[in-house]
Amino acid sequence: MKAMKTMGTMLTGMLAWGLAACGPQSKTEGYLLQGEVADMTSGTIYLKCYRNGAFENVDSATVQEGHFTFQGTAGEPLAYALTTNPASRRPLTFFMGNEQVTVRLNESEKQLQVTGAADNDEWLQLQEQTRNENYTVDSLLARHAASPVGVYAFLRTYSSRLGYAEVKAFRERLDASLEGSAYVKEVDTLLAKLERLQDGAEAPDFTLPDAEGRPVSLSSFRGQYVLVDFWAAWCPDCRRENPNVVAAYKQYQKKNFTVLGVSLDRDKDKWLEAIEKDGLTWTHVCDFQYWSGPVVDLYAVKWIPKSFLIGPDGRILASGLESQALLDKLAEVVK
Repeated sequence: MKAMKTMGTMLTGMLAWGLAACGPQSKTEGYLLQGEVADMTSGTIYLKCYRNGAFENVDSATVQEGHFTFQGTAGEPLAYALTTNPASRRPLTFFMGNEQVTVRLNESEKQLQVTGAADNDEWLQLQEQTRNENYTVDSLLARHAASPVGVYAFLRTYSSRLGYAEVKAFRERLDASLEGSAYVKEVDTLLAKLERLQDGAEAPDFTLPDAEGRPVSLSSFRGQYVLVDFWAAWCPDCRRENPNVVAAYKQYQKKNFTVLGVSLDRDKDKWLEAIEKDGLTWTHVCDFQYWSGPVVDLYAVKWIPKSFLIGPDGRILASGLESQALLDKLAEVVK
């Protein structure tokens, strides 16, 4: 996810293929990003670009007397971000194409002022609107169906909790002018994954290690109802949902039902501590790859908790079941 340069120099080579649309590519055309860091006089600042579900490090510059410069080419207007922490998952975001842009960053205060970026005002507006629970995907499409900013807002705010039908409906309403753009391609990739995870489809098999390092395969639960529960010890929503899963397990464990906990944890001790504290007495697996694990990608997990109820024949019965919805579905299918 990551390439570097110092202030005042220009990048002379292309970045890795996967970052080409985000990263600097030309000496003579593209964007010129000049900025001031209010809370740093010297150090390194990183330019990131949102692609494939995450912010990738594109470039870096030296901060001298609180100022820095980036120069490169944007294949199209995309969501970029600035941070002094290359590992940051929540950098300060703005939209930029091939423009002359100036910014003022105060990362400690979470403030970013941007001038010269044509699409950034739209992004600022959408950031505020999507925080309102009454602002829906329909609201988004009503004014932003022809905008890459709208597609980005959909990917970041709504797509993680929607199923195949809802994502497909969004895709079909996008303006034809966006065809082939980076974020529309990401919607298409998500659709392809979700299509394989619809109710009635065979659940993709996987194998992950348990706490003792022994391999556990989903297919080993064939013949049972199994709730594949994606969660993590660090996830507050997951910890709040755990008592509901415990209640379902206790009620139905003698009726051919079990749970397979798939953790997105990185710290084994904290993972095991949460299992014990929350009374999660079923099988647990974890590869300690956080959001980067192949099973997370296989099941298109963008938000946790996220669950898939799988029948004895290995087919998906339902997904995203929480609280009473889980108990209702189990009452319907487990006899």
